[in-house]
Amino acid sequence: MADALADSTLFRFATAGSVDDGKSTLVGRLLHDSKAILADQLEQVARTSSDRGFAHGEFDFALLTDGLRAEREQGITIDVAYRYFSTGNRSFILADCPGHVQYTRNMVTGATTADAVIVLVDGRKGVLEQTIRHLAVVALLRVPNVIIAVNKIDLVEYSQQRFELVAAQAERVAFELGILNLHVLPVSALEGDNIVDRSERTPWYTGPALLELLESLPAADTTNQKKDSFRLPVQMVLRPQGGLAPNLVTDAAEAERLRDYRASAGRIASGEVHVGDEVEVFPAGAKTTVTGIRVAGVSVDHAAAPQSVSIELADDVDSARGALIAASGSLPAGRREVEAELFQLDSRALTVGSRVLVKHGTATVQALVAQIDSRYDLDALTHQPTESLQTNDIGRVTLRLAAELPLEPYATSRHGGSFLVIHPSSGATLAAGITRN
Repeated sequence: MADALADSTLFRFATAGSVDDGKSTLVGRLLHDSKAILADQLEQVARTSSDRGFAHGEFDFALLTDGLRAEREQGITIDVAYRYFSTGNRSFILADCPGHVQYTRNMVTGATTADAVIVLVDGRKGVLEQTIRHLAVVALLRVPNVIIAVNKIDLVEYSQQRFELVAAQAERVAFELGILNLHVLPVSALEGDNIVDRSERTPWYTGPALLELLESLPAADTTNQKKDSFRLPVQMVLRPQGGLAPNLVTDAAEAERLRDYRASAGRIASGEVHVGDEVEVFPAGAKTTVTGIRVAGVSVDHAAAPQSVSIELADDVDSARGALIAASGSLPAGRREVEAELFQLDSRALTVGSRVLVKHGTATVQALVAQIDSRYDLDALTHQPTESLQTNDIGRVTLRLAAELPLEPYATSRHGGSFLVIHPSSGATLAAGITRN
């Protein structure tokens, strides 16, 4: 049964795992069995499946997520495929991530904002090198919930002994990596066992089906709604000439008040805010009070992550694009130097002395790669000395910033502790970073 916390909340999850473990098939089965597929799309998949030799009425469920032509032709996942669907209890955004080693950076992209990651393991093969690699990335990104789906349980004749063996392997690796919230369940993406409904063919498994589990896990947006965690990166300042449009204001007194309307707009990264709350603004450091909140042009008493809002402040403090509005007493200290884990995404190597841009929230500053301490060897799960970071590398670096940024420890705030490293001339994203402390 879905937890009360989970009711109607948006939940983001991603899939990962080694090549051919059945990620796209599992996602396709999940969409199909939860009735989240449009009739015309289902028709097209049925025709393509028939052309590929599937029996009448059978589907190649992977076709529901493999969107690129190269993916359909090769039968592999290359890019992250995003899908949106809802059940009676919750709305979901899922990211089907590639399993190939060369696309590990794509997996990082899909898992960064996930509330949970489903790591598939082929029940016949057990935990493989790429499984460990993906679990290591998930651990570094501190994804709140990790689900190990032991797939193809039908091909091992629904063996409880085989499932428990593979589950023990996965649990041992997860323990070594420091993954705490781990859930393990047996599934068959092809046959539909334990995907939406609990299977009668695994009577020895007494836990929830996959969809049941996804409906019951708490989303980040429901676990981080405290006032003292309120963060609003300012995207722009709204100051229309003559105040708001007359047709939006019916009260004469309200129209007069809004004649000099000024508000800071953006998407709330975490927490919640109420009219009357005291807040602080970075980098000015000024304290002020929230006098008004609007969501889609409508005045409200309060708002919470991840809503996009405009906030009116009692004082004319400097809150231009790049500023951060935070709950009073919780404003992060500005940093000019940051120790971080970098996930190298671009083919251009990152070396000591490289001049880059660092984008945090809505603020972008110039920076220098001051030091590269090590590269994470995902096979040995150890850090090795290196002089540069290549594509897909994960390394520990020190960045020196040209201006202060309110970076928080990633361990306490995934939003406040993450940033992008950008090429200063081309604008390409070179790496994704998370603060170490």
